[in-house]
Amino acid sequence: MSPVNLTSALVVGGLYTAGTYLLLQRSLMRVLIGLVLLGHGTNLLLLLVGGESGQPPMVGSARPEDMSDPLPQGMALTSIVITFALTTFLLALAYRAWTLLGDDEVRDDIEDARISRLESGGSAHPEQAGPPGTAGQPDGDDGAGQLGGGPADGAEQSDREDREPPREPGELAVPGLLERCDAYGRRP
Repeated sequence: MSPVNLTSALVVGGLYTAGTYLLLQRSLMRVLIGLVLLGHGTNLLLLLVGGESGQPPMVGSARPEDMSDPLPQGMALTSIVITFALTTFLLALAYRAWTLLGDDEVRDDIEDARISRLESGGSAHPEQAGPPGTAGQPDGDDGAGQLGGGPADGAEQSDREDREPPREPGELAVPGLLERCDAYGRRP
């Protein structure tokens, strides 16, 4: 393996590593940058796989052994188009999240949290639940698996309320811009 190919392979590995790390973050801008890095890494990988350059692959212009392989070039072009389309989509998504929520952080899904509470034996609606550790529990269960059931959770929540105004999951930065209600007419 030549030093140029080794250096290029290390650059591809670095681009994939940084792109994957950024893709796993909660900020949409970091996800976008991670996607772009993965796209660049893929393009470089396809150029490396293509082998040495040769004559244009046109019948009759050169011997078949001297022609370059057109498949990696076509795949690189397709990769560029796909990366551009995903980048445009994520930019629009980040702009909308910034406009509606005031930040670009990907939040936990409200419905997913409700389903998790139901599966763990809790109440589907936290405001309908009784004292912590008692809602939806069969007899003999001590409530250790409940979300928000311990005494330390109350201290953490009051700590957070002192630092920033309380905002429910999914609450908008601009109130009234988009009203969200559950099946019972309550805001989640």
